[in-house]
Amino acid sequence: MSDLPAPAYEPKPTLKYASVIGLQAGAVGVFVSAIQNALGSHSAGAMGFMTRTGGTIALFAGMGATFALTESLVANQRRKDDPVNGAAGACAAARSIPMAVGGCVVLGAAMGTFDYSGQLSGEEGVTQEERRRKFFKQPLKPLEAAE
Repeated sequence: MSDLPAPAYEPKPTLKYASVIGLQAGAVGVFVSAIQNALGSHSAGAMGFMTRTGGTIALFAGMGATFALTESLVANQRRKDDPVNGAAGACAAARSIPMAVGGCVVLGAAMGTFDYSGQLSGEEGVTQEERRRKFFKQPLKPLEAAE
């Protein structure tokens, strides 16, 4: 890892973070429920995404909020922002004891790895400005007149 000193920890607003992530996960749940409703054969009509498969929305929202709440609580308690927080959140988001064991292993490892790497692919420590400069052409430097 790098020899740079770790930045000072800033506490996360737990309830705000959990609410935002819970709403975002609920929106994903609405999308998944609508897809389930569209692909299934039934007589519930368009509102079937709420009546037939609406539990999917609550499942996604609940898991998202639980993950975010646990991640934030663990980070604030430990005063560290590291992969352990994401792994703990993923473990807590499981729905039942058998799922908790499997979910803790799979989701905890996935979130811990993602948090450890900081992103999905390489270029650690590259800022957005550096990426922008690398992407766009750089103007040519003028040639100096030969004397």
